[in-house]
Amino acid sequence: MDHKTIVRQFVRDRLARKNDDGPLSDDSSLLVSGRLDSVDAVEIVVLLEEQFNIDFARIGFDQTMIDSVDSIDSLICSAEASKQL
Repeated sequence: MDHKTIVRQFVRDRLARKNDDGPLSDDSSLLVSGRLDSVDAVEIVVLLEEQFNIDFARIGFDQTMIDSVDSIDSLICSAEASKQL
């Protein structure tokens, strides 16, 4: 399973816990829109640190980095590219 599919399923699970069954496109805002909250943001960060070895202590954190499936995917791709250098 590719990382975008993993992220998409993770986000859908979080939305389902909130009884949010609205449409989800990869560029839909998750945090700024209020669909997910700060606890969900922490869970996304933990997923990214544990599953994709992203070190937020090194790269810093900005909410926009995890505000959509697309932005999360871009973050993962950037982290993977920097590890290959």
